[in-house]
Amino acid sequence: MTERLPCLPAPAPVEVYASRFDGLFASRAQRRGFRDYLVGLLLPRDRNKTLTCLAGAEPVAGAQHREVQRLQWFLSESPWDHEKINSRRVELLLVSSDSAPHPGGVLVLDDSGDRKSGHATAGVSRQYIGSRGGIERGVVAVSTVWADEWVYHPLHTRLYLPAHCLPDGRADPSFRTKGQLAAALVADARAAGVGFRAVVADCFYGPSESPGLVTGLREAGVPFVLALKPHQELSRPDEDTDLRTPAQAARARVWTSPERPGQWTPVRRAYRDGHTETWWATDCRVGPYRIGGPLRLVVATSDPATLPATSTWSLATTLPRPDLPTTAAPAFPPATYDEIVCLYGLRGWVEQDYKQVKHELGWADFQVRSATAIARHWTLVNCAFSLCWHDNTTPAEPPTPFPPDDTRTTTRTTTPPCWPVSLRQVRACLTPLCLLLRLWQAWTTAPMPHPLRELIDTLAAGHRLRLYLPP
Repeated sequence: MTERLPCLPAPAPVEVYASRFDGLFASRAQRRGFRDYLVGLLLPRDRNKTLTCLAGAEPVAGAQHREVQRLQWFLSESPWDHEKINSRRVELLLVSSDSAPHPGGVLVLDDSGDRKSGHATAGVSRQYIGSRGGIERGVVAVSTVWADEWVYHPLHTRLYLPAHCLPDGRADPSFRTKGQLAAALVADARAAGVGFRAVVADCFYGPSESPGLVTGLREAGVPFVLALKPHQELSRPDEDTDLRTPAQAARARVWTSPERPGQWTPVRRAYRDGHTETWWATDCRVGPYRIGGPLRLVVATSDPATLPATSTWSLATTLPRPDLPTTAAPAFPPATYDEIVCLYGLRGWVEQDYKQVKHELGWADFQVRSATAIARHWTLVNCAFSLCWHDNTTPAEPPTPFPPDDTRTTTRTTTPPCWPVSLRQVRACLTPLCLLLRLWQAWTTAPMPHPLRELIDTLAAGHRLRLYLPP
């Protein structure tokens, strides 16, 4: 067998992480393209992270530069499997000591859309774009995110292809609704060994909008907490009540005051910044939902008297009540109101995911047309995101001398991990390294002086420059 040629190493924070994927690439060019793409995504953005930006070329005028074309080939034409890369990424997350997914978290289902013009890009059509709050031309991706109170991890992503983008429309064998894509992503997460307490999603994936998803989750034995539209009319299997919507059912529950809550139970919500709020929750009977039944409707709100639209949740769940006697063993462990509200509250991590992954790492900045190239770009963005969670990929920086009278402690025991902080730590060596190399090459072709070369070697080894004022 021919000996594998070594690849030019990337800076240490990227090299240690990228080396774990080398076995999935067949050639040295692929391994080099993987490293260069990650470095470009992780560097601070001064413009959209197109291929010219990732390669450090001039916009538009540098589109034909050989480094840009090399990345273009790696993304669009080179034969490598992005699904295997993502599977390896998820495997690395599962063995991470500090931020590994565990059965106490949630699996968040969501779809995100981004504007794209033209007609040749896969999946582009006039459809609802959540980031714009309306119907515009763009592409939509259905994704899963694992989250708990401390961290979150993007897991799997699928490109949604509308029916009119396929040759046979809805009859095309490759057509999948968003609910079907979501069900497949839940199966992918379970097959990868990701544990979670329940599947969580907003009202678009609720029982009224995606009945096939709910049926699939119940048949697969997966618990869920899904939102309902407050004024969505539900089917009525009997005529015992005139209530038709979750909002009507919530108003029918007895409430007098916080001192006399009637049929409402106080719920304590704790936030990441330390402050707490008191909400109220109750079970409602309407449509197919029964108090104590296998399918519950839990309404949680900050004010049962007015049910404000911005702070009222109508949640369909299969998690049973803990205080009701059952003749048979429940399908899932019981859940209190506090836990149900906490589980659905973790869905807010997807908003943070949009800000961090999309903006900082250029999720929507791709300029490729094929579905495979788009999926590869998203996979590489998720790899760049996960790299920042692997603190062991960055060597310990040299100790900083403090004044003799400094009483600060260098250990953190209660501070939760923070992805922006991890990103800044990675950039603390990548940014000055790439900037110094680019400036020197643009200034002169002379050999570097020894002090500059020593600084560059130190940065390439993974040591960071402390560029901020000390706390």
